[in-house]
Amino acid sequence: MPPRRGLGRGLDALIEPVHAGPHASDLSTGNLEVEIARIVPNPRQPRGQFDEVALADLAESIRLHGVLQPLVVTVVADEGGGRPTYQLIAGERRLQAAGLAGLVRVPVTVRDASPREQLELAVVENVQRADLNALEAAIAYRQLATEFGLTQEEIGRRVGRSRHTIANTLRLLNLPPSVQQDVRGGDLSEGHARALLALPDAARQRQVATRVIEEGLSVRQVEALVRRLVAPNDDGGQGTAPVEVSKPSPLANSLRAALGDDARRVDLVRHRRGGRVVIHFADDAQLGRIYARLATPMPQGDDGSG
Repeated sequence: MPPRRGLGRGLDALIEPVHAGPHASDLSTGNLEVEIARIVPNPRQPRGQFDEVALADLAESIRLHGVLQPLVVTVVADEGGGRPTYQLIAGERRLQAAGLAGLVRVPVTVRDASPREQLELAVVENVQRADLNALEAAIAYRQLATEFGLTQEEIGRRVGRSRHTIANTLRLLNLPPSVQQDVRGGDLSEGHARALLALPDAARQRQVATRVIEEGLSVRQVEALVRRLVAPNDDGGQGTAPVEVSKPSPLANSLRAALGDDARRVDLVRHRRGGRVVIHFADDAQLGRIYARLATPMPQGDDGSG
């Protein structure tokens, strides 16, 4: 038997395959091909976002070479006649790309998995492929803790991470929702977010996060800035160094509405003289649509002026 490699070793360590019925190509491993229409999504899929460009690239690869690694599924219903319905455990990205590529059937490995194991497997696959961003991982770890009562050490053993790593990732959920969204959308890295946790309140975390995004500060620069902000004053209190920030305003909200859903957020960053308008977007496709809106000529006034 050839040695197992990469992802397969991690998944097989959690649960064992089961016999998949009369259409299985290899009953000893539970491998077979099934129609995409018979696979339902995993309700505990930890990934919330999929890069459209990367998904299109994977679809093109699948058109040329097929799905090289089986999806992992479990049987959720059996209508009889050897036509069960399967629930996806791991392989959401491959399933979506296979559909884009026009495939009708995909290779799967059938597993007998409890709800907890379904979440574990989905997390393991995404962690091993570095597909989860820090916030998605934190939410998945919290699910394992709250829904299934696992300790941080137990979670670490199951997903191949140290307890310290699990604890640090879970701390990101203490950030205000708007900063969490910056991490989820890729505007802030996990290192940036961890540095922000040292700030004393949500308002200051939001302020510094905006500055990080606007100025493109490195993690080390953010750590140094945070140290200055929390350094004790001469009277023993915490530092209160000013941070240039954008302030929510009706005008910013109106600009965001005018640009549509492609603009994730619009910030007005004010200086003593003037300021900046900053438009946040998730990917090149959104940027292109925002540009198209901005480049549309404005209607001329009655006097013929632009």
